[in-house]
Amino acid sequence: MADDVTNTTAGGTDATTRPTRHRQACQAARIADDYRSRDVVVLDLTGITPIVDYFVVATGTSRRQMHAVADEISRVFKEAGDTRLGIEGYDNDSNWTLVDFGDIVVHVQDAEARALYDLDHLWADAPRVDWKVAAADTAADTAADTAIPTVDPDSDTE
Repeated sequence: MADDVTNTTAGGTDATTRPTRHRQACQAARIADDYRSRDVVVLDLTGITPIVDYFVVATGTSRRQMHAVADEISRVFKEAGDTRLGIEGYDNDSNWTLVDFGDIVVHVQDAEARALYDLDHLWADAPRVDWKVAAADTAADTAADTAIPTVDPDSDTE
């Protein structure tokens, strides 16, 4: 029997890692936004293609800014233990930088490339993720996970 590519863990997301990948896609969008990208969109492709789960699409304002976005997303994902599978358009005079993490692919394009290739329209069947809400929830979860518990010295409980 052939392997079901939608249930693999080596090259794709399984049901146990999908929420994590969703949070990471939203985190990548937040980084792009924090680094002054415009029109940041997260497309959920899980029900459309088995090849990738999320596209993060952002408009960069300059080559330097596009590099900064790609570098920061790569750094944050690497710290989280996520391996970057590839990067395209970074070392040349490209108007589109693609950062591939397997299940998440980040596209940082200048305005001209964004209009020309129109990934938002090409993948119009993909639901858009409200990454601002998801990123805020992730930040709150992280703060709660890292908060130092306090003990009331007047309390009888430990």
